[in-house]
Amino acid sequence: MANEDLGKLKIDKGALARSGGRRRPRFWIVAAVAVVVLLILFVSGVLSPAVTVETGTVTQVYPSQAYTLLNASGYVAAQRKAAVAAKVTGRLDWLGVEEGSRVKQGEILARLENLDAAAARDQAAATVKTSRASLDQAKAELTDATLAFEREKQLLKEGIVAKAEYDSAEARYRRAKAAVTGANASIAASEAALRGAEVNLEYSFIRAPFDAVVLTKNADIGDIVTPIGAAANAKAAVVTIADLGSLQVEADVSESNLETVKVGQPCEIQLDALPEVRFKGRVHMVVPTADRSKATVLVKVRFEKLDPRILPEMSAKVAFLGRPVAPGEEKPKTAVNPAAVVERGGRKVLFLVKGGRVAEVPVSVGAKIGEMLEITAGAKPGDKIAIKPLDKLKDGTKIKTAEK
Repeated sequence: MANEDLGKLKIDKGALARSGGRRRPRFWIVAAVAVVVLLILFVSGVLSPAVTVETGTVTQVYPSQAYTLLNASGYVAAQRKAAVAAKVTGRLDWLGVEEGSRVKQGEILARLENLDAAAARDQAAATVKTSRASLDQAKAELTDATLAFEREKQLLKEGIVAKAEYDSAEARYRRAKAAVTGANASIAASEAALRGAEVNLEYSFIRAPFDAVVLTKNADIGDIVTPIGAAANAKAAVVTIADLGSLQVEADVSESNLETVKVGQPCEIQLDALPEVRFKGRVHMVVPTADRSKATVLVKVRFEKLDPRILPEMSAKVAFLGRPVAPGEEKPKTAVNPAAVVERGGRKVLFLVKGGRVAEVPVSVGAKIGEMLEITAGAKPGDKIAIKPLDKLKDGTKIKTAEK
C-alpha cells in the first residue's frame, strides 16, 4: 500500500513552468517601479548626501561703519559729581530724598538734629534785641544829657550857675555819648553772634550744591554723620549726586591709535543697555596723560543730545568717524557677507537655512557698507544663510553645518 501511494506522487513540470512564466513579468514591473522611485528620491535630494556648509546671519549695519576710523570702549561718567556730607557731626534726623530723586541747587536734602543750634540762635537773637533796647535807652539819656549840658553852658555864660554845675552836666553828656557808642558796639557784637549761631544752625541742613540726580543714599535716619567719617559706625556722605547734564563717555584709546583722534571729531556712541540706538557725539577732550599699565590714553566724548535713558556707569562703545553722519545715514541697513550672494539664472540669490535644507531666495542688493553688502529686499535681519560652498547648493539641498 505504501509503495502504491508513493508511486502516485508526481511533479507536474508543465504546471511549474506555466506558473514561473506568469510571475517573471510581475517581478520586472516591481523592479522597474523601484528604480524609478529611487531615481526620483535621488534627484529630489532625499537620498543624496548632505552638503557640509558654513553659515552666517543676515545682520543690520550702520552706514557709518564704512567710514569708521577707530573703535574704542568705555563707560558713561558724570563730569560733575559729589558725595554730599555734613560740615558738623550729628545724628541724621530727616532725609528727604532717595535714589533717582531730582534736586535743585540749594534744596535741602537732609537735616541733622539741631535743637541745641536752634536754641543758641534764639538766644543770640534775644541778645540782639536787648542790645538794641540798650541803645534806645542810651540815646534817650544822651538826648537829656545834651539838653542839660547846653542849658548849663548858657547859664554859665550868664553867670547864673557855678562852674561845678556846668562841669557835672558836661561829664554826664560825655558819659551818655559814650554809652551810645558802647550800645552800638554791643549791637554789632550781638548781631555777629547771631550770624554765627545761624551759620551753626545752617550746618545742620544738608543742601544740594548744584542741580542733580541722587545716585546713591549712603545714610539713613538715626545714623551718626561726621565730616571725616572717622568715628565707629559713622557715615561721611549722606547721598551721592551727579549732574546728568554733564554726562560724557570716557573711553580708553591705545597710544598707537591716538593720532586718529582729534578734539571736535564726530563720533557715534552705542550703549550696551540701548543697542538699537546710536547717539551722535564729538571728542571733547584728550586727557594729557597716559596709563602706563594699559598703554592707553583717556578720551572724553560728549553727547550732542542727551537722552534721559542714559545713566552714569553704563558701558559704551565709541566709533571715531572720518566725517559727520549725513542725513539718511542714521538708520541701520540690512546687510550680509558678500560671499553669501550668488547669481543664478540672471538674478542674485541667497540660500536661507531652514531646518536641514536650504531654500533659494532671490534678493535685491545695494551698495557695500564696509565689508558687508546691503540687501534691499528678499531677506530680513536674523535669517540664517549659507555662505559656502554655494556651487554645490540648489533649492532644497540637504545640508549639515560645518563643525568649528
